[in-house]
Amino acid sequence: MKAGVIAPGSVLGVLGGGQLGAMFTVAAYRLGYHVAVWDPDPEAPAHRVATHSFPFPFTDQHVLARFADLVSVVTYEWENIPAELCRALEQRKPVCPSSAILSVIQDRITQKNFLASHGFSTPPFIGLASPDQLLSTVRQIGYPALCKTATAGYDGKGQWRISRESEVREVEHAILESARPGMRWIVESLVPFERELSILVVRGADGQSCTYPIVENEHEEGILRTTMVPASGSSAVASQAAALAIQAIDRLEGVGVFCLELFQLSTGELLINEIAPRPHNSGHYTLDVCSVSQFEQQVRAICGMPLGEVRLLSPAVMLNLIGDDAAPLMKGAGCRALLDIPGAVLHLYGKRVIRPRRKMGHVTFFGETLVLALDHAKQFRDGLASGPTLSS
Repeated sequence: MKAGVIAPGSVLGVLGGGQLGAMFTVAAYRLGYHVAVWDPDPEAPAHRVATHSFPFPFTDQHVLARFADLVSVVTYEWENIPAELCRALEQRKPVCPSSAILSVIQDRITQKNFLASHGFSTPPFIGLASPDQLLSTVRQIGYPALCKTATAGYDGKGQWRISRESEVREVEHAILESARPGMRWIVESLVPFERELSILVVRGADGQSCTYPIVENEHEEGILRTTMVPASGSSAVASQAAALAIQAIDRLEGVGVFCLELFQLSTGELLINEIAPRPHNSGHYTLDVCSVSQFEQQVRAICGMPLGEVRLLSPAVMLNLIGDDAAPLMKGAGCRALLDIPGAVLHLYGKRVIRPRRKMGHVTFFGETLVLALDHAKQFRDGLASGPTLSS
C-alpha cells in the first residue's frame, strides 16, 4: 500500500522503541504529528515520549489490528524488526521502507547478492549454510576474514574475526553453539581499508533524493565510537559516495532514510559494507549541527512532505557513550563538567540499566574547525579515562 501526503495531526507508527524511535518521536511531535510506538520491551525509551504505547509482543495479532487501525503510516527504527510483521501491516497501511526492502537488507547474504547483482562493489563474500563448511569457505576467501550471522547481530555481536587457520576450529565451535535450525552465516574478506566512512541518503516517494556530508567513523570492538564530520579527503571521494548512495537506494526504490557504511581503499575506491534502512548512529550529529536532522527527514519522507535542506552548520565530532561511560554523567558534578566544555551537547537515552557494550547516549562536540571539535572531544575522553574529573 502506498502512502499519500500525511498531514500534521495524524498518528505515525514506529516499530521499535529504542533511542532511534525516541528521536523520531520527538522530531514528529515538533512537526505536529502524534506517534504510536510498538516495542515488546516496556522499558524502551520511546514508550515514555510516545502518544500511544504498545509494549506487547510483535506476534500479538490483536495488537497488530489495533496498531494498524490507529496509524496512517508505519516505519521502523532498526532492521531486525520481523519482516513478516511489516508484510502483515502493509496489507492495511503503508510501511516505509517497504517490507520487501527490509527482507533484502536484514539478511546479509541477500543484501550482498542484491548489491553485487546491480554492479555495486562490496568486500568479497561467500554464504555459509553449515559450520562444517567454514574451513573450506575461509580458504576460498583468504585470511584475514570475518564470519557473521546472516541475520540479526549488531554492534559486533554475532561476528568472529579469523586471522589464521588455527583460529577456524574455535570459531566453528562458537557458531555451532549458537546455531539454530535454518541459520546461515556469511564469510567476508577483511579488506585492507584506509578509512571507514558512512553517508546518509534520504529518498521520497516521488524519487527525489538528498545526501548528507560523508563522515569518517572509528569503531572499538565492533561498536561505533566516534564520528567526524566532514570527513577529511578530496571532494571527489565525497561526490563518489553521494552518487553511490543515491544509486543504491534508487535500485531499492526505498522511501525513508538510509545509511551506507563504506570502506575506502588505498586506491580511493569505495566498497559498500552494509546498508541500514533507517537513521543511523553515525548520523546523530545531524540533531545538533544540521539545518534538518536525519529524524525530521524520516518524518518528511514517510509523510510525503518535501525533503529538508541539508546544510552542515558546523564541523562536529560525535562520541558514543557506551556502558559505564554514562555513569558519571548521571551525576550533577559529572554532567556539569561535560557541559562546561565549549561546544558540548549531551544526549542521554533514558535507559534505566547500564550494561557493558550498551549505547547509553552520545555527545556532540562542535567548533569553528574540525580540529577544535576534536580537541573538545579529546578533553572529554581524557576526563572519562581519569575518572575523578567527571565524577567528583
